[in-house]
Amino acid sequence: MAKEITIYDIAKELKLSPATVSRGLKSSKVISKLTVKRILDKAEELGYRHNNFASNLRKQKSHTIGVLLHELNSNFITSVLAGIEKITTEAGYDIIIAHSSESYEKEVANAMNLFHKRVDGVIASLSFTTKNLDHFKLFFEKNIPVVFFDRVDENSERTHVIIDNYKCGYIATQHLIEQGCKRVAMLTANLKRNVYAQRHRGYTDALFDAGMEYNKNLVLVKDLSEQSALEAAHEILKMKPMPDGLFCTNDFKAAVCMQELKRHGVKVPDDIAIVGFNNDAISKIIDPQLSTINYPGRDMGEITARNLINHLKGVGNIATTNRIIVKSELIIRESSRRQK
Repeated sequence: MAKEITIYDIAKELKLSPATVSRGLKSSKVISKLTVKRILDKAEELGYRHNNFASNLRKQKSHTIGVLLHELNSNFITSVLAGIEKITTEAGYDIIIAHSSESYEKEVANAMNLFHKRVDGVIASLSFTTKNLDHFKLFFEKNIPVVFFDRVDENSERTHVIIDNYKCGYIATQHLIEQGCKRVAMLTANLKRNVYAQRHRGYTDALFDAGMEYNKNLVLVKDLSEQSALEAAHEILKMKPMPDGLFCTNDFKAAVCMQELKRHGVKVPDDIAIVGFNNDAISKIIDPQLSTINYPGRDMGEITARNLINHLKGVGNIATTNRIIVKSELIIRESSRRQK
């Protein structure tokens, strides 16, 4: 292997001291611009690479943020990552992305891996099966800040960034009732996770406030796969009487379910009005366009990252801000609009 070029090699070539070369590589103003240019040109010529690892060891900082996600195959997560990357890049931090694939065991292993990579802070969204936050104790004990977003442990006092999932579940269901729906079904995911539990609570309360009876048989709890959405559509088709409203807590599942219902002759919104969740791109592509809750992922990513970066820079106290709620709203399109 070729020898790694050091500042001593550059110093020898230019007949300068290693200290001068070190300052030149940082474009220090204490040496002339001409000398800085000579040093930078020679560094490029020799193929010099700055040793970030050694520098970070000296500073006790890695300038790296760990991002621990429950999945990657999601428009929402992609938009969150875009927001995180924007803020971390502006602040001079790199990110390491790890994902649990909805596995608690993998999440624990990834958290340990990030800890040993000496990240300065962590941004995390929990898996479906996460039982507790014990695997983050090492970070807490070392005062390494952790900010949770979207899927969080609401019983924990650790900082988390969320939307008002209860309110969103309520207004989505209320809208379907206002459109004349008398039998509203819900297609959701694991109710042990805060986002789906709160949306479900909003759904039940909207029914109660409208004087409508809650029917557990109308609540379909499925995973986030295409196959599960197809299964849900077939279950809805078999219901007697069939629901005339459907609140789905994920746009992709709503789109797949709607297309399958249409394939079997069901008219949307005349036979069944449908509302999704997230405002993913698919909601504007399908026919009819999907009513949905706008979940601003990029905003969430930026707010989460900015909160963490501010703490790392000593601006504000992460311990005193344990809940940040991002604004969301209902977008009404043709899939649910019955009343003109």
